[in-house]
Amino acid sequence: MANAATANPIPNKVGSGRACVARPGSLARIEMDDIQANIATDEDAELLQRYATGDPAAARLLAARLTPRMYGHAMRVLSDAAEAEDVSQEALLRLWRIAPEWRTGEAKVTTWLYRVVANLCTDRLRKRVSVSLDGVAEPTDPAMSAEERLQQAARLDALQLALNTLPDRQRQAVVLRHIDGLANPEIAAILDVGVEAVESLTARGKRALTTALAGQRDALGYTG
Repeated sequence: MANAATANPIPNKVGSGRACVARPGSLARIEMDDIQANIATDEDAELLQRYATGDPAAARLLAARLTPRMYGHAMRVLSDAAEAEDVSQEALLRLWRIAPEWRTGEAKVTTWLYRVVANLCTDRLRKRVSVSLDGVAEPTDPAMSAEERLQQAARLDALQLALNTLPDRQRQAVVLRHIDGLANPEIAAILDVGVEAVESLTARGKRALTTALAGQRDALGYTG
């Protein structure tokens, strides 16, 4: 397993296969409206094109933008920090390799990368004999009391355990929709299914999560 802290931060040249990886600092949900998403998409494609033409600094910037999102998705799906780190690094390596052939306008960089991450996660889930839950290091709000931080940690653990009970495709769809905040058409492209299938997967997954967490509302501090 490669470690993000020791990986070479800048590929030596296009297609060299050396990782440019930013250490994930947060698993927080990334939300943006349609205009912001379009701007980000253009910036991602522009950075990828700059790297493809020999600008290694562009790879550093693009990795810093995308790694936390890819790591966060893999972490929620795999429940394993080491595997999630491996998956996010492998996905970026594949992005660097195809950079010279990238055609702006045909697909979003994030959609392509999420699809690679989703496939890598699926491959790892299929190979598992058993699934264990590792601790997730979440950033803490300095304004929160010790009791509030403990309750937040309990909520995150409960959510992760509930996610682990979902079938693989449902889990992927729920994480992409309700945690990563992607729209159904983009999720359909990532999972290679129709929009109606995405709607069905997310609806069934959300119902299953609601059922799994229903008996824990009081213990987790939810009221009303």
